[in-house]
Amino acid sequence: MESPLYEDKIGELPTLSGLPQMESVPSSIKEKVNDSGSDSVEIADEKLDVDANRFDEDEPQYRNGEPVITTGRDVSRFAVDIRDDEDDALTFRSIFLGTVFAGMGAALSQISVSTVFLLLLIYTVGNAWAKFFPKKTSVVGTRFERLGEILHFINPGPFTLKEHVVASLVASTAAGSSSAVQNFAVQRLYYDTNVGPTTAVLSTFSTACFGYGLVGLLRPLTVYPSEMVYWSNLPTVSVFQALHFDTSANIKRIKLFWTGFTVMFFYEIIPAYIFPLLNGINIVCLATQKAPSKSVDFITNLFGGTDGNEGMGLLSFSFDWQYITSIYMSLPLIQQANSWIGIFLCYIIIMGIYYSNLWNSLAFPMLSTSIFSSNGSIYHQSAVFGTNFELNQTALQEIGLPALTGSNAWANLTANLAIGGLIAHVVLFWGPYAVDSFKLAYSKTQPDPHYQAMKKYKEAPWWWYLILLVLAFLAGLIVVFQGQTTLPWWSYIVALLLGAFITRKTDDPPIFQPFSSLLFARMGNGIATNQLMKMVAGAINPGRPVANLYFSMWSHDVVSTSINLASDLKMGQYLKIPPRVMFLTQVWGTLLVVMVSVVDAQREILLSPTGTNVWSGQYPQSLNSAAVTWSLAKELYGFSAGVNSTITSSIIVGLVSQLWLRKYHPGWYKKYNYILGGALDGGAQVMIFILSFAVFGAAGTERPFPNWAGNPAAGNVDYCNGNGALD
Repeated sequence: MESPLYEDKIGELPTLSGLPQMESVPSSIKEKVNDSGSDSVEIADEKLDVDANRFDEDEPQYRNGEPVITTGRDVSRFAVDIRDDEDDALTFRSIFLGTVFAGMGAALSQISVSTVFLLLLIYTVGNAWAKFFPKKTSVVGTRFERLGEILHFINPGPFTLKEHVVASLVASTAAGSSSAVQNFAVQRLYYDTNVGPTTAVLSTFSTACFGYGLVGLLRPLTVYPSEMVYWSNLPTVSVFQALHFDTSANIKRIKLFWTGFTVMFFYEIIPAYIFPLLNGINIVCLATQKAPSKSVDFITNLFGGTDGNEGMGLLSFSFDWQYITSIYMSLPLIQQANSWIGIFLCYIIIMGIYYSNLWNSLAFPMLSTSIFSSNGSIYHQSAVFGTNFELNQTALQEIGLPALTGSNAWANLTANLAIGGLIAHVVLFWGPYAVDSFKLAYSKTQPDPHYQAMKKYKEAPWWWYLILLVLAFLAGLIVVFQGQTTLPWWSYIVALLLGAFITRKTDDPPIFQPFSSLLFARMGNGIATNQLMKMVAGAINPGRPVANLYFSMWSHDVVSTSINLASDLKMGQYLKIPPRVMFLTQVWGTLLVVMVSVVDAQREILLSPTGTNVWSGQYPQSLNSAAVTWSLAKELYGFSAGVNSTITSSIIVGLVSQLWLRKYHPGWYKKYNYILGGALDGGAQVMIFILSFAVFGAAGTERPFPNWAGNPAAGNVDYCNGNGALD
């Protein structure tokens, strides 16, 4: 049997032979799985066929008496506290706070701030609510005693972990489920069209709820098992538990959290505002200020990376945590190592494509997700598609076909190739695991301790999710017939079928094959299906870029939405949120999706091929580029963009956390790794949020820091264009 340490098998994904066998039940589950006094979880051996010998092989490695956390089963047993205080989750306070902060969650998705900031803000407001709002006890024995129940409804007492989780998930769902809203942004930015309220509301509801319906039916496979970790959740889970579990074992963790948070909060202003050179220090760039112009261009393309789409960022060192983030303290080392191999190949291939002038690459920027005319200018797409969003052949002949950068074309090619690899890997290596997971769920014998601890709560029936699917389908159908989509009804159905890939076994009910969800849950990363969906849309809806957008929304966006919602369901299982409360929480969150005024305020930057470090138009640009080019597939066709200076620093963080700490200091890793990651994220994000409105222009006026050597007035921040600022 292969070693359970994935780094010993770098270069290949782990197969079932290296993971815990789900039909075996460890006898050690019949003991307390944490050191904070939580209740034990027992599973009767007679419920399952236990293979004790095989289980012994699945025991984790120990170092200095501490388990080395490698698999999802190790995470469930040792890294996440199983404690459940059984406090109320669905309260007026939790829903109210989640609703209020939902709009902020959507706004944060447009800037370089994630939802960890929401978590901390809700925690602060929730505790203030509990402290300062009148309580039932304050009117006992007075003439206002009859108001006691009302006061208790408004303020039930201390702000609990479950209230905190529900409020945060409502707010983050509103932000994370807004992928459909990006299509409306594209229409507003590139087609000067304001989507009608009916189209916006029903299409957003359709996409989010269809994805959530799929998630509910897939819970036995993508949520319940231990191996479905959703690794990026772990810092957030650790922060939730550290903030609310007042135990002696938790004192050091909470102290580390607030120390790390405070240090990063004050530090982040330096690289983000005062000294932006710290986001990408590159010795090669600094040493070649006097190089000839042709050499400088090559150096910039290979070594530059601090500015958006500047270059590949080879050997640049970033000291800006807002770009590094805790994800590299969470993802399994095998997943990171595979990414490093891909990055190394990209250095060679993208530079080769550009300097060999393949696809006329030298006529355009080396890195960009925009579309261009043959002379290198931004493509005049509105003239080609007109006001009805359909191809005008005469205008196309006059203006010419749009062109992609070589790097963008390569990214599209590899994304499509990756989808085939994803499907093959899941079918060949994880197929039996999927079947076993459903059988264990139906018999309620899934051995994961957190799943077993949740059995005390009523499950959300499968037909609740089926009703959501039906409602979502009908809502989308109304949009297709009545909205500004240019999408035929039959194409809408094809999009949904692609988004929910269906297979049937002769002896089993139909199930959805969630290829992306499985990979994301187990390995922490997924395969982008956006380009494949747009390719299919271009084939069946030629000459209709807006139809292409909506086709992708009901195919790719359903997949991405379902992954986000499945991740939240797993967080609910880790933190013991009752399933029916989770259902209501996420449905309510999907109804709160809004499009904030950031798009209007930052229109010109979002239209820019490069954007800025804070306001990024990369995602709507890439959506539009793909929609336009694939809608012209008949005429046009027979990792590359963004800030890249963080790659080296990300690799170092991954090696320190997932190799050195996890393997050689497992005790420290188990107790502090994820909470430290959450603390650093929180500190950086709070500062970035403040800077966004104070100096970066979110409030309407930019206040740049005075220019100096660490913040040059001209050229790229990292001096990778020979701007002479060091003369």
